[in-house]
Amino acid sequence: MPLLRPLQQSLGLAPARRGVWSRLHIANAAWLTVAASLALSLLGVYAIDVAQTLTPLPGLKPGPTATKQLVLLAIAIAAGGLAVLPRYRVLSIISAPLLALMIALLVFVLIPVVPSWLVKPRNGARSWINLGFTDFQPSELAKIGFVLVLARYLRYRDNYRRFLGLLPPALIAFIPVALITLQPDLGTASLFIPALFAVLVAAGAKLKHLAVIVLIAAMAAPAAFPLLRPHQQQRIIALFQQIEGDRSAAQDLNYQSFTAQTLVGAGGAAGLSDPHSRALVYYNRLPERHNDMIFAVIINRFGFLGGLVVFGLYIVWLAGAFITAAITRDPFARLMVVGLAAFIAGQAFVNIGMNVGLLPIIGVTMPYVSYGGSSLVSVWIMTGLIMNVAMRRPRTLHKDSFEFGNDSDE
Repeated sequence: MPLLRPLQQSLGLAPARRGVWSRLHIANAAWLTVAASLALSLLGVYAIDVAQTLTPLPGLKPGPTATKQLVLLAIAIAAGGLAVLPRYRVLSIISAPLLALMIALLVFVLIPVVPSWLVKPRNGARSWINLGFTDFQPSELAKIGFVLVLARYLRYRDNYRRFLGLLPPALIAFIPVALITLQPDLGTASLFIPALFAVLVAAGAKLKHLAVIVLIAAMAAPAAFPLLRPHQQQRIIALFQQIEGDRSAAQDLNYQSFTAQTLVGAGGAAGLSDPHSRALVYYNRLPERHNDMIFAVIINRFGFLGGLVVFGLYIVWLAGAFITAAITRDPFARLMVVGLAAFIAGQAFVNIGMNVGLLPIIGVTMPYVSYGGSSLVSVWIMTGLIMNVAMRRPRTLHKDSFEFGNDSDE
């Protein structure tokens, strides 16, 4: 047992000199994140049932799809609980191997000779590995690996305060982004960019350098349009048609978007009754109504007020995360929490924008709400990691993280 004690202590599973519970901060802001995660997940189970089941089963039992989501939710919560156990400094050590494993799997799904029963293209994208009982999407866990590696790289450096010093963080992001884009899954790939910028800002990167990068990217965007795949170009064209009020593609390119907007509008201020909402969603044949377009189902059922509640739950989630990041003095932990929060915020923003016609439909799910095992497990692991940081504040005082003086402009 004495030989095992150092290992147990490193994993946070055994006390050093004081009791383990006496060193953990049980009362912390991360419970806001946990509560919001659970509320969003349970709302998602109900919305999935509304989207997939025309007639509710007797005794308020969920339909098959919603039942499977409940099982996946139990697995996801367990995964989140496991993420709380090891000290977050251990996560810093294993961050590089974790991201390397995810990159290997991202390469694996792109290999053409892999049999279709193992990697079957879905909607034209090679993004999922068939595990038999469910599908696994490596890009979801790649988000977490990316944040861990980025936080570890930036924690004790300041070279990123120079313009050329931004190249290594950009390279860390480029590898998973490029592989996910090749699947092609432009929606998931695009979420890495705001996460990268959020972590750099939290680490103290100069805003003028980041603004220059954004300006260059905006100017280069039109030149990149011909490089997009035909279906990606069509989605962007469809958005501009919507903005111009052109309904010529309402039964073609814009069918999914216009149908979602119709269901959103039908919800009104307070929403429709359960049977009425189920019938509208079912007979309007909204594509991906249990997945990417689940927010339209929620608005149809609960109205504009229901949408505000969903928006409020994400604000509560982010509040718990950012309070946790502000309190911790450990640089790795702070950057990790900020990066994870940026992924959730960016994903929720894009999904809501897709459902209400403000953004092109690029296949981004609503975190905690949309159907899917990989996404649900990954976001609950994020919740667990935030709780991990909140419960383990450094016992020794650190200098202020990422505080810089008026250094010379470069």
